[in-house]
Amino acid sequence: MFQPESASPGENFARFWPPSSLAGILSVKVIASSVRKGNILDVDGKLYVVLTAENIHPGKGTPVSQLEMRRISDGVKISERYKTTDQIERAFVEDRDYNFMYKDGDGFHFMNNETYDQLQVAADIVGDYAPYLQENMTVKLSMHENTPVAIQLPQRATLEVVDTEPVTKGQTASSSYKPAKLSNGVRTMVPPHVSTGTRIVVMTEDGSYVERAKD
Repeated sequence: MFQPESASPGENFARFWPPSSLAGILSVKVIASSVRKGNILDVDGKLYVVLTAENIHPGKGTPVSQLEMRRISDGVKISERYKTTDQIERAFVEDRDYNFMYKDGDGFHFMNNETYDQLQVAADIVGDYAPYLQENMTVKLSMHENTPVAIQLPQRATLEVVDTEPVTKGQTASSSYKPAKLSNGVRTMVPPHVSTGTRIVVMTEDGSYVERAKD
């Protein structure tokens, strides 16, 4: 999520040094449609972490990218809309691997397995990923001046279905999905053949079903 993508035709990935207020942070110009959740953007000389990124293609009119962002310096949230081909300055900060330890009233606690340094991350940075954190899970934390500003979890997590409708004879995998509750409290939709107690793989981005767990 936090590594430069290869440029597609028409994209300008020319590198440049940012203004003095962001000295030491390398930025690249990317088109708005390539921005993803967790990216760090330089908007008017200030750093923002992207909370959500949606490309909208109306039937008529110009395709746009809708970005919800949080300013790193003070936590203020803003919403911006760009043409999908507009160029935006994307900042690259240092990514480090940390293992999740536990959560308490102060936030989420992680440890660097190489240095054994422990780090506390605020709940608003973890955001919607919180239910998917599992003990000893390795995550990537994006650091700015030794302060965590964004988190990236593994794309998939294995969880148990704790509540769903019973399997009905005659239903197949191609039938309509049914609601289910997972062991982390998240509700999702699963194929009709999945029953309570089944371990499944879901996407940590949105909780969507991928497959039955193979373990």
